[in-house]
Amino acid sequence: MNLLALPAFNDNYIWMLHDGVRAAVVDPGDAGPVHEALDALRLQLSAILVTHHHADHVGGVDALRGRLQGSVFGPARERIPTPFTPLSDGARIEALGLRFEVIDVPGHTAGHIAYLTHDDGPDPLLFCGDTLFSGGCGRLFEGTPAQMHQSLSRLSALPAKTRVCCTHEYTLSNLKFALAVEPANEALAAYTSECQALRAAGQITLPSTIGRELQINPFLRCDQPAVVATAMAHGAPNPAPVAVFGALREWKNHFR
Repeated sequence: MNLLALPAFNDNYIWMLHDGVRAAVVDPGDAGPVHEALDALRLQLSAILVTHHHADHVGGVDALRGRLQGSVFGPARERIPTPFTPLSDGARIEALGLRFEVIDVPGHTAGHIAYLTHDDGPDPLLFCGDTLFSGGCGRLFEGTPAQMHQSLSRLSALPAKTRVCCTHEYTLSNLKFALAVEPANEALAAYTSECQALRAAGQITLPSTIGRELQINPFLRCDQPAVVATAMAHGAPNPAPVAVFGALREWKNHFR
């Protein structure tokens, strides 16, 4: 199976899986890049997977229906362009012969879901929308810090080799914040240099892995002493992981 990141808008990625004949896309906010890739590779569109309702993730769905030979899948508790197959935690679907498990990950939006498959080779593949980013996490537009912390805890418990396919090229700005939180983190410093080199060469920084994010992402490290200390200095009322997460997320909202 081939995994492609199709650039869209200023910093979005529409993920495409294809086997040389059929394709599935994740969060097609813009139909244009999908049409171009399908035409260039002579692929049949077999499935659309949607993680949440924001326009930059669903805006191209209806424009792709004319060539879709399959289903649109999306979160049951959100307004997704109809018709679609509604999904919630624990559901299982099949696309391109791959079996996907659905994980509820509320926080960025109230009904956000993620898709996980173990079928595409030895390393699991996670499509997590705007919940987990490399070095960061999504803003809390509809959920609470407790919800997002729980969602990230679920994702961080996945196998370390799980490939993290998030939908924005936010990595360098996230790492700038992460270094402010944890300046002595050597793994973070090394990863920052690696990502800077990738971007300078015109390459993307994704997918990441769960194992890497556990080393460098402050939002997955809310129990680490250095992260706790920084969060306490920025308003965390106590050292509990949810309080630490909430303080970090609020700080990140205004960080430049």
